[in-house]
Amino acid sequence: MTEHAKYAESREVGEQARETEWTRPSFAKQLFLGDFRLDLVYPVPSLPGDAARRGEEFVRAMRRFLDTEVDPALIERTAQVPDEVVKGLAELGAFGMTIGKEYGGLGLPYLYYCRALMLVGSYCPALATLLSAHQSIGVPQPLKLFGTEEQKREFLPRCARGEISAFLLTEPDVGSDPARLSTTAVLDGDDYVLDGVKLWTTNGVVADLLVVMARTGKKISAFVVEADSPGITVRRRNGFMGLRGIENGVTEFAQVRVPAKNLIGKEGQGLKIALTTLNTGRLSLPATCAGNTKWAVKIAREWGNERVQWGREVGRHEAVATKIAFIAATAYALEAVCELTSRMADDQRNDIRIEAALAKLFSSELSYQALDELVQMRGGRGYETAESLAARGERGVPAEQMLRDSRINRIFEGSSEIMHLMITREAVDAHLSAAGELINPDASRQERAQALRRASRFYAKWLPTLVAGTGNLPTSYAAFGPLSAHLRFVERTSRKLARSTFYGMSRWQGGLEHKQAFLGRIVDIGAELFAMTAACVKAEEDSKDLGQRPYELADTFCHQARRRVDSLFARLWDNSDHHDVRLAGYVLDGRYDFLEEGVLDPSIEGPWIGAPEGGENVRRKIL
Repeated sequence: MTEHAKYAESREVGEQARETEWTRPSFAKQLFLGDFRLDLVYPVPSLPGDAARRGEEFVRAMRRFLDTEVDPALIERTAQVPDEVVKGLAELGAFGMTIGKEYGGLGLPYLYYCRALMLVGSYCPALATLLSAHQSIGVPQPLKLFGTEEQKREFLPRCARGEISAFLLTEPDVGSDPARLSTTAVLDGDDYVLDGVKLWTTNGVVADLLVVMARTGKKISAFVVEADSPGITVRRRNGFMGLRGIENGVTEFAQVRVPAKNLIGKEGQGLKIALTTLNTGRLSLPATCAGNTKWAVKIAREWGNERVQWGREVGRHEAVATKIAFIAATAYALEAVCELTSRMADDQRNDIRIEAALAKLFSSELSYQALDELVQMRGGRGYETAESLAARGERGVPAEQMLRDSRINRIFEGSSEIMHLMITREAVDAHLSAAGELINPDASRQERAQALRRASRFYAKWLPTLVAGTGNLPTSYAAFGPLSAHLRFVERTSRKLARSTFYGMSRWQGGLEHKQAFLGRIVDIGAELFAMTAACVKAEEDSKDLGQRPYELADTFCHQARRRVDSLFARLWDNSDHHDVRLAGYVLDGRYDFLEEGVLDPSIEGPWIGAPEGGENVRRKIL
């Protein structure tokens, strides 16, 4: 198969799994089309009083449990969450936060699920990963959305009681390209027989239940699998740069028999189930990112006041003050993005597939930058481990650990690069519906002619709407007081963003999908505008209790975001993308192998893509 044919096949598999219907409105989708629908996110949807009360009680209980029963330094040192901590979380109901009360769970709103994860993530990111992988992408979420009533009654109560679940999609040679999936599920009587190897199975080492993606013929299907089934072997537990307490492994399936009744949905729906699950499942990452960054504010404030250099507290020096301002403003915006998106998930009036993806992308990128600035602000102490600091008599601040732990967030549940492509596909869906064959490089001349007529009608109506809007009126959004200027900027810029997307489609047509740097900047601009909106909406709500202070945080964040947006727009058309791609090709061809002279590679010899062979089963049961 040629490279072009392989790409076309992978693209087709992804398109078949994608949700194509928009039955509910989407704030972010309209934003990318130049239509700033503030009414879709403001006023913010509210929760019923009983749901809010139960959520507050659980978050308080979680705080008490973490404070009295969890030692994050021990988890980092031993690279394992103690069994008694897992059992304590189960007794608290933490494994059933999102599971309905009718199935033995707490039935918490997403808002409080995210607030709980924000709290846990600020204290022990590995613990947050254990809980979120179980509920956001493990067995509960797919069954809630696609499971039969029989499946829900069989498996959800077990998950709520604390039987840990894991999600198995990735393989040694399969990442974001599902067309290459090689694990198979063959129907044999009343069972499917599974064979294959899965990689990076978060929770997989200790899981009781698995969601497994496998190929049924040419299509991909999803199954609930008992982790102790004969033929399943956890070949090893993986070690990572951070999140040392997570139980992540390599799982092998050899003639594993799974009852046909454990098929989730229908045959061939596996990828759709995975992608739909992630629409709300991704909300867990913005929550932990917000928790990390809010913790960084506390450390930055305390250290900025405590450390004195050149006669002043370091936080009063401008070079450090700008870092503190970035950390604080970013923390407020990330919390705003997390809360707005989770409230929209609870409200269910909006389709939040783009919002959830933007929240994940933006939060993972900005929180890592904020933690990196904290390490820089702390200097040598930021690079030193908390254990080493404490051993020599200083406060054991785990800044370097938080930075290491947060790095995976830019890769988890879709890397930033893949998120850019996914969001782009959703954001330009209206364009592709109108002009899909026009920019499709494989379209026939007749198909292009028909698309041209269809596109002409669409753009004749759409383009005039991008000329002027409420953002040009100085009195618009007056209810937001000092933040109204920022919302006017968002409205004007959304129209500019839509025009830029149209220019890109006109310029590159079918080649646009390969202009990934251009499209990535388009998405990043949209993410900044979404975050600005969320920050302004949160500040307006918070001001009722906190006065002017939320406005100050949101205003500073918006000023910072506007500078980033201006830079991104400038780089849409003035960049080194062409030179970069050409140079990368030369590097790959070995043209510059002389650059590699004078160094030694410390890598351990072995194949680039491989799987462990032999060895004992390292799966362990939480006792």
